[in-house]
Amino acid sequence: MFARSLEKMLLEKKEMLMISAENVASLMITNPLNHALLVLSQVHFSRIPVLGNQDRFVGTIGLAEVADKIIETQDKGIASLQDFTVEDVVDVTHPTVPFDWSLDVAMRLLKDYNFVPVVAEKKCFAGIITRKGLISAVNHTFHEFDKKYVTIPRLGNVVVGNSGDEK
Repeated sequence: MFARSLEKMLLEKKEMLMISAENVASLMITNPLNHALLVLSQVHFSRIPVLGNQDRFVGTIGLAEVADKIIETQDKGIASLQDFTVEDVVDVTHPTVPFDWSLDVAMRLLKDYNFVPVVAEKKCFAGIITRKGLISAVNHTFHEFDKKYVTIPRLGNVVVGNSGDEK
């Protein structure tokens, strides 16, 4: 469990933590793999979300899956990508968090993933929480903590109290 004051400050910058769906590069499961290769090479991200009907989150795709398909069909090379869709290689194991996500769960997942997709009702894609955003929020919290709180050491423990400057 997080210290409440630290969690509160981290979540004050929730916009640093979550990027809304309309600002996230994604692919549809019906896109051909040659289009996926183009998008992945242009956005410079190792993985991006894959969406299905009605913007439902399906999984993620990365250059590794596209490269594996090229190798699998090596006799045809990159030209063979037009014969396959994103659905043929999508990784459906990428974890997600619900729209009312908790900081604790998001942090545990971001330890192993660069981003965690946020899904609303019926797996509707709402956006992503990024590791970069989390580090930015932690940085902000570390720099601003003493402006809002006073820490008082007690027998090796830290007691956090509100400095009273909140309005």
